[in-house]
Amino acid sequence: MMHQLFSQVLGHRDLSRAGDLFSLDDSEIEGCLSQALEQIKTISCSPDYLTNDNDQAVVEICITRITAAIRETGSIQRHSGALVGLWESCLEHNLTPQGEHTEDTPHAKIASDITSCILQNYSCPSVMVLAVPVAVRFLQRGNRELSRNMSSYLSLAAIAQADLLAEHTAAIIRSVLEGEHMLLRVLPSVYPRHPDSVHRDLGDLAAMMPQLEPAEQHHMIRLIQLVAEQHPVMLSPQVPVLVDLLPVQSLTESLLVVLLQVSQASPSSLVSFLPALRTVGEKSPALLGHVVKIHSAVGIISQTHARSSLVYLVSLLGSTEHSPPPTLLLEIRALSDRYPSLLGGCGKDVFRMSNSFTSMARLLGRHLEETRPHCRSRESGLQTFLFQSLSRGGGGGGGGGGTGSEGQLQLKIQAFVEKMATEKLEKEVEEKSPASLRRYSLSHVVVDERRELRFNRSKSLALHTGRSRSITSDPGEVEDGVEWVPEKFSSNTGPNQRPDDQEEPQRDDFVTIAAETETTSRELEEEDVSPEKDEETSDRLLVHLRSNMETIRTFCEDVLKQIPVPQQCVIEDTTQGCVAQLSFSCPLKGRYCLYTKSCFKLTSQQPHLWIQMMLLHLQSVSSIPLSSRDVCVQRLSSLWEKTQLRGAHSFLLAMTQNHTPHRKDLDCLQVQLQEERFFDLFGYSEQQGAWLCFMCNNPEKATAVNQEGRPLIEGKLKEKQVRWKFIKRWKTRYFTLAGNQLLFRRGKSKDEMDDLPIELSKVQSVKVVAKKRRDRGLPRAFEIFTDNKTYVLKAQDEKHTEEWLQCINVAVAQARERENREATTYL
Repeated sequence: MMHQLFSQVLGHRDLSRAGDLFSLDDSEIEGCLSQALEQIKTISCSPDYLTNDNDQAVVEICITRITAAIRETGSIQRHSGALVGLWESCLEHNLTPQGEHTEDTPHAKIASDITSCILQNYSCPSVMVLAVPVAVRFLQRGNRELSRNMSSYLSLAAIAQADLLAEHTAAIIRSVLEGEHMLLRVLPSVYPRHPDSVHRDLGDLAAMMPQLEPAEQHHMIRLIQLVAEQHPVMLSPQVPVLVDLLPVQSLTESLLVVLLQVSQASPSSLVSFLPALRTVGEKSPALLGHVVKIHSAVGIISQTHARSSLVYLVSLLGSTEHSPPPTLLLEIRALSDRYPSLLGGCGKDVFRMSNSFTSMARLLGRHLEETRPHCRSRESGLQTFLFQSLSRGGGGGGGGGGTGSEGQLQLKIQAFVEKMATEKLEKEVEEKSPASLRRYSLSHVVVDERRELRFNRSKSLALHTGRSRSITSDPGEVEDGVEWVPEKFSSNTGPNQRPDDQEEPQRDDFVTIAAETETTSRELEEEDVSPEKDEETSDRLLVHLRSNMETIRTFCEDVLKQIPVPQQCVIEDTTQGCVAQLSFSCPLKGRYCLYTKSCFKLTSQQPHLWIQMMLLHLQSVSSIPLSSRDVCVQRLSSLWEKTQLRGAHSFLLAMTQNHTPHRKDLDCLQVQLQEERFFDLFGYSEQQGAWLCFMCNNPEKATAVNQEGRPLIEGKLKEKQVRWKFIKRWKTRYFTLAGNQLLFRRGKSKDEMDDLPIELSKVQSVKVVAKKRRDRGLPRAFEIFTDNKTYVLKAQDEKHTEEWLQCINVAVAQARERENREATTYL
């Protein structure tokens, strides 16, 4: 049965009694809230509701009281049916703003008042089952403010209730294309369940990319990454748009990964964009691996494309100053195996017989440039090649022993060629196997290259030994094709002859050179398999921070003067998701410091941003790049894992996607700090290079207030006489803020009798009263909440309001600090 007062107010549209609803206890009216909502629905659907101001005022007051009671009693599930029913009834009426000032229509006001009460419970399935279908319909009703609020809540609902939103993917995409870009964050969550809806409009979505804000581009990229992972062919028509966005530094790496996945599914779509990709590789060497893989994928199309890709890859190999990325060797190997005729069948031999990457690049380049028919077979060509290089030292006269040496050398070469033939047979068997893939795995290549490097070392030493013992040859230049044989090994004397100017025997020269070769080979092996180098290369965070240290330092020098870094961060799980409990303190700890024994507490629903800010701050004060093994980084990573949501990025991936947070995200943090009145209590000190509390930043004011007893602020304020917001009855009084009290008089002057003062130590919070859009330009009121009463005050203008708010917040913090000190002293 409906409460008597609700029956009176709603049954008789009694506006004079509506305010009394707020005097009732929540538990007293909770049982009849659904009945009251049904009655409100009847009133709002009546023909004269649009013109009846009295009915509109009654409905507005009753909805405010009902939603407050639902929140306080946690009874949303019990009353969700009636609440959503009233909400849905608003869709039957005009919601488009009317008039010059675009004021909301009466039903738009009802919908707006109910929206937050319903959708704040986005983690409650039973409520969302009813609410989501209705919420999506509001997106297309022409009310921008309502659509924006709806988009914000739906993006939160997508985290926990993606299945419910998936049915409405098409409607969500229409809203995105019409300008509700906030809904972009919903699409990655619903895409796996309804990919076809996204595919139909993928071209229009991709075309929006250049016009989006950085944060919005991030959500679009996440969607495109999912498409690339699951249906890469669908992105083939969008390649031109994606390539045009490559110069955007924050998107480059993500886009290259997407283009790589597209190239493996549809290589022809990347052919005409290879020059642009090469430019990206030149500007960002750290991303060269992706560019290399895309060239290799395109090279698979045909032998012509393979030759073009190989020319580029070989040029990279030749210009590599240090050890080339394993990807480069892997892709050159894959293409040369796919089209052996490009290298005359000698591709694998080149990998074995080259003692440096530069000589390997020269040999590969030479084979690619040759246009004459290649040798009949790999074995005969290699054997001829070896005999020519080894017999260059012989041709007739010389010392004895040549026949024996040639016989030994013949056996060694024959063994080498037989080994080549055996490996060729193994390769043919492997290629015929169903498990044979176009590419080698990285681990296979590393093992294979180590084995080949060891064999290459033994083979080189054997050949060098044969050369050092061969008969004297005529002077002459070494052929171009044997650059892997150092000119040191050439000799105009036999092994049994020793010219007068030769101080050491030929054997010693060989020993020295063999040792050098051994050392070089060992260095190559160590360069490839060094644990430190592998660890450093595989530590994505270290590589990212090292590449962007200067950018991060510059960013922090500017932004950390606007947004502080918390002293402590704790992640807590709440009904509305994970939040960050942040603590800020004053490092100076002066005599009158507000935070020597306490901290400024702040609860944020954006823990990811704060964690990223803390990481950037740590890097900015470090002279070397941080790595994922550092204790401080591991602590931040563990915080990140506590906030982890389904489908969210890992800590390392998220920290390396963008150099710094987007400006829009930073603005959100700053707005939250302003709303929590942080800047009333703290300010950045250029002298100290840190955020100090109000008293430490203003020592002269602190001394005057604390020692001389001066008021912190005094003056006239208007106090609201009735607690209900819809009744505007104010009285002007004179207030003085001094010590631990906010004193006020009944009249407008200092001399009238005092009322009971407000004890600042009992103040729980001080908050600004949110203004409605129609109140823009008017001074903002603020509320002071104590343990047993609420005061609503207003200054003469915005400037004075801000002054009073700051002084009251400082005085409250000072009172709490004083209590904490006294408690500590007592203990």
